Amino acid sequence: MKRHIDLLHGKILRSLTGLALPIMATSLVQTAYNLTDMAWIGRVGSAAVAAVGAAGMYTWLSTGIVTLARMGGQVKVAHSLGEGEQKEAVEYGRGAIQLAIALALVFALTANLFAGRMIGFFGLSSDKIVGDARIYLRITCGLILFSFLNQTLTGLFTAIGDSQTPFLANCTGLVMNMILDPVLIFGLGPFPRMEAAGAAVATVTAQLAVTLVLIHRASCDTVLFDKIHLRHRTAGKYFRAILRLGVPSSLQSMLYSAISMVLTRMVASWGDAAVAVQRVGGQVECISWMTAEGFGSAMNAFTGQNYGARFYDRVKKGYGIALAVIGLWGIFTSSLLVFGAEPIFRLFIQEEQVVPIGVHYLVILGIGQMPMCEELLTVGALQGLGKTLSCSVITIVLTAARIPLAVALTGTGLGLDGIWWALTVTSIAKGLIFVMYYLWILKGLPGKENAGGRQR
Repeated sequence: MKRHIDLLHGKILRSLTGLALPIMATSLVQTAYNLTDMAWIGRVGSAAVAAVGAAGMYTWLSTGIVTLARMGGQVKVAHSLGEGEQKEAVEYGRGAIQLAIALALVFALTANLFAGRMIGFFGLSSDKIVGDARIYLRITCGLILFSFLNQTLTGLFTAIGDSQTPFLANCTGLVMNMILDPVLIFGLGPFPRMEAAGAAVATVTAQLAVTLVLIHRASCDTVLFDKIHLRHRTAGKYFRAILRLGVPSSLQSMLYSAISMVLTRMVASWGDAAVAVQRVGGQVECISWMTAEGFGSAMNAFTGQNYGARFYDRVKKGYGIALAVIGLWGIFTSSLLVFGAEPIFRLFIQEEQVVPIGVHYLVILGIGQMPMCEELLTVGALQGLGKTLSCSVITIVLTAARIPLAVALTGTGLGLDGIWWALTVTSIAKGLIFVMYYLWILKGLPGKENAGGRQR
């Protein structure tokens, strides 16, 4: 199978699915990555899950920071290749990688200096949980460089039409993680029992394995990476273009994480077990969330290249096909969470007093999965057009609404379930608004006769 998919001239369904399927598979592998961690740490107890869950909020926050480099680099490389400007693509690619490295070093230093205050934000009640959370934070965020490189390189590989390489790399990381998790968490063989710290070491080691595979494959690439030399200086105008596209998406992601952290603090008022439930539920939801985001990443590259080439008819047709495909996936995941809530949750936590809380969470989340999938797909398509600012405004406003909505619903007698309903209601609203907005954008694009480029 070809590593690079022709996004400009191939049949739309074949090109789009050829790029999207490995990305979706990669997302499922990354989900399995997280679920493996959660399944093993859940056997230590809900306290360990709460510790990993609290610290893990900051690894999620770091995803927003690296988006500064990844999003701008991916979109501008795709646009440049679509326009036939390979030298420009190389400059944007090099700038994105250099920016990602600098951001990783700053974030790692900050996490280690302020780990105590960062974990203290959640108001966890157990000293053991707080201590474990600090250790997990210092390991995973202190070595965040590998994660930042992986996300940025994955975006650049996707932009050039190669989604198979990130899939191969993440499969390697998954195997590494599956081997190391039980060994380091429970202390098998010569290794000591490390619990939450073991999960952190396993995660970072697996991320390093992914980085090495991506770098090796990049050294063999002849489209983009063989021309990137990191020791060369990147002109300021390329950084400015990357940041112009990356800042809105980065702020969106970081504020999304910050809002989730506020909600986690609200959840903590129901006890540490409720935090553990939120962590498990969030990881289970990744089955649909990360897969839909992966398809959105494919739409980003497909839309970016075709928009750069002025093949507007392909942009419109590609979105219609993708919307139908991801809608079916959303229906499947909704059914899975609603009708399989209890057996799924028991895979991670078996404590009888915790299970009913977890089942309620998964059922409520399940109701909003399809519109959430449509939202993530559409965000990818909009970003491919370069409209990262409008994406950010819509997402930030509706996501921020979760906090007052959660406060209102928890006061109605729903209790903790009110927070879960706030998540689902806003997911449904975002899905509807994003689809309607993008359809309106598509109406404004020229047709074949006015495109100014050769249509396919």
